[in-house]
Amino acid sequence: MVTRRVVLSLTAAALATLALLAPGLAAQGGGAAVAVDPLHKPLDTLLNEYVRDGLVYYGAVKQDRVVLDRYIGALGAITPATYAAWSRNRQIAFWLNAYNAFVLQTVIDHYPIRGRAANYPRNSIRQIPGAFDRIQHRAAGRLVTLDQIEQQILPTFHDARLYFALGRGAIGSGRLHSEAYDSMRLEAQLTSVRDECLDRSACAQIDEVGNQIAVSPIFSWDSADFVADYAGHAAPMYATRSPIERAVLAYVRPELLTLEKDFVAKNTFRIVYQKFDWRLNDMSRRD
Repeated sequence: MVTRRVVLSLTAAALATLALLAPGLAAQGGGAAVAVDPLHKPLDTLLNEYVRDGLVYYGAVKQDRVVLDRYIGALGAITPATYAAWSRNRQIAFWLNAYNAFVLQTVIDHYPIRGRAANYPRNSIRQIPGAFDRIQHRAAGRLVTLDQIEQQILPTFHDARLYFALGRGAIGSGRLHSEAYDSMRLEAQLTSVRDECLDRSACAQIDEVGNQIAVSPIFSWDSADFVADYAGHAAPMYATRSPIERAVLAYVRPELLTLEKDFVAKNTFRIVYQKFDWRLNDMSRRD
């Protein structure tokens, strides 16, 4: 049986090669340029240059950090009045880009990471004291931590897809894309975030032999939004399952292959949470 995983493994090398060639092809006029909000253009350029399939050339970003630091300075210069006048999509794009930029800055401020905390990999962003809950960043006239963006700001937009758009500096996070989020293309970008879930084992992995679906703990961390957005869209056959299980099934079902749909239709499987992979999403170091 040819599964999604087999197809992906057969094409991984080709995709990696195309990803590495992409900037060169674009420079040679291989594709039409995509307009990006001028505020986020520096981040867009940086991500296009140094991010491949969610992995980051942190060493190169650190050497070229002036672009990132200037961009983050521009985020802090946005006034509350300016931000309040923006559309909902522009505000969402702002916070997604801000979060991902702050993660990059936090990592390169301590790169290479070689921590000693036994609970996390040596190169994990979690080895940086206060990376998520204490280090503050200025954006739109306020000081915020990464946790505050995820737990207090993003929930106000009531869109669970946002949590997989966050590149937490970890292999287990949503895939960091090689472009900035943009208000004019935001819906398409977030649709892509959702669609790729089943293509990444860190998001959801169907194990027919073990009769289970192993899913990212992100579903649990931000369960309130996932339940609100998706639980009501689950098939009636899942009515006896918990709200978060119904939400997970509704979130992943559109991208299921035919054989996978047959598997979930039996409704005899377990849903389990994976252990989050906190290894740094570093292109050159994955230990």
